[in-house]
Amino acid sequence: MPITSIEELSKLIELSGSEKEWRESGSGSLPLLISDHIASMLHEPAIRRQFVPDALENMDDTGNLDPQEETGHEAAFRLVHRYHNRAAFLVTDRCFSYCRHCFRRRFTGSMTGPATDEEIQKAAEYINSHKEIKEVLLTGGDMFTLSDDRIAFLLKTMKESNPDVIFRLCTRAVAVYPERFTKKLFGIIREHQTGAPYYLMTQFNHPAELTEDAIGAVRGFLDLGIPAMNQTVLLKDVNDDAGILIELSNKLLYNRIKPYYLFQGDLVKGTQHLRVPIRKGLEIERRMRMELSGLGMPQYTIDLPQGGGKVILTENHLIGKKGREYIFTTPEGDTREYPDPIS
Repeated sequence: MPITSIEELSKLIELSGSEKEWRESGSGSLPLLISDHIASMLHEPAIRRQFVPDALENMDDTGNLDPQEETGHEAAFRLVHRYHNRAAFLVTDRCFSYCRHCFRRRFTGSMTGPATDEEIQKAAEYINSHKEIKEVLLTGGDMFTLSDDRIAFLLKTMKESNPDVIFRLCTRAVAVYPERFTKKLFGIIREHQTGAPYYLMTQFNHPAELTEDAIGAVRGFLDLGIPAMNQTVLLKDVNDDAGILIELSNKLLYNRIKPYYLFQGDLVKGTQHLRVPIRKGLEIERRMRMELSGLGMPQYTIDLPQGGGKVILTENHLIGKKGREYIFTTPEGDTREYPDPIS
């Protein structure tokens, strides 16, 4: 049923019951939580589809709750070391709004709560003892659901123990709860900005999400010299259209946010109705590549099931080889030959 007012949304929330009841209504179901900022945008179908639950979530028997097999790569509770040179620390299971396409349903909204002092310290020590780790994702949930004091403790502990490690600040909050980003919070980030840089990792899935308030929140990071990179999830009936994604990329670039990834939906139980066929995704990627510069083109990427890792999805322009000549197709469909050097 389309929701056309905040009152109708409130009735839906009342019907859903508590977070615990909502979770228990179906295996792996996320709680319902929508911020005021997002609630004011629910007249947009592309926004509504991302945040308002659908009965299809509890009718999906495909996939599982941990398609990336993060639990099998836990170096410590909350610390996932799946790739050789980087790790992810699940700061909290909480978000300001729960996206129905969330790939981390095994953890997000599970009432686990934020990391304790001991868990943060153990994670920092593990990272310090594994010098191959060059980057750490501070993720969850959303790290900015923590209080200012907790964020200060997290950044201080991580930075003092690992000054040469790059930390990615992963957040959807700039899009769903931009009022969180206050002068005080940016002051805390600035205070703990020594050593290796931070990178801001955002998730904007549709041009409508790039509101003035959201752009202003990102600008606060940019003004601290923190680069912003965006990760978009390809979603059925949200952004599975080349024109929408081209508009999004151009708008991101204009606001100094680099389009980084365009993710194929993970095989998470409860999300099949939101996943886009790969063949359609490849056609969208082809059209985007024809219209966008390299700066504006995200990498269409799939995170393979069973912990297979990320691989790039793209049309293969190398179609053959004849002698020393490699044969390519151009984006327009012509062919060109490129010779190997003479040895």
